[in-house]
Amino acid sequence: MNREKLALAAGCAAFAAAVATAQAPPPGGGPLAPPYKNLQVFPKDITQPQLVGNMKGFAQALGVRCIHCHVGTEGQPLSTFDFASDAKPTKLIARKMLAMVHRINEKEFGVTEFKDVKVTCFTCHRGSTKPLTAPPPDVNLVPPPPATTPKAS
Repeated sequence: MNREKLALAAGCAAFAAAVATAQAPPPGGGPLAPPYKNLQVFPKDITQPQLVGNMKGFAQALGVRCIHCHVGTEGQPLSTFDFASDAKPTKLIARKMLAMVHRINEKEFGVTEFKDVKVTCFTCHRGSTKPLTAPPPDVNLVPPPPATTPKAS
């Protein structure tokens, strides 16, 4: 298995593990407990484990922490964060990117169930805030010309 496929498999496995192992809500709720404010992409009835799992997946796919998209201070309790705020441009970009990923999965691959997604944040980002826009130097994306066959005389 080549390095790119291994990295993709590891990223997908980490994303799946994050979603599968999301913590149950703390007693009495918590900073991410429903009812949520300002959800625009996720369903309004998303559970806390689902939302936290998705956020962990985004963080792993982009190599970032909550502070990348949400208003708050690194190192402070999450209860002090303003998760509803749209003050950070990265949060607005994330919404557009999520819409794009959903559109690609649905229109290009016919995916209707999350478990069947073909394209995730990791597909392009691979642990970086900037998506991979050029192939690695050792990848030849141009197919070779067809083999020539000698003409019969």
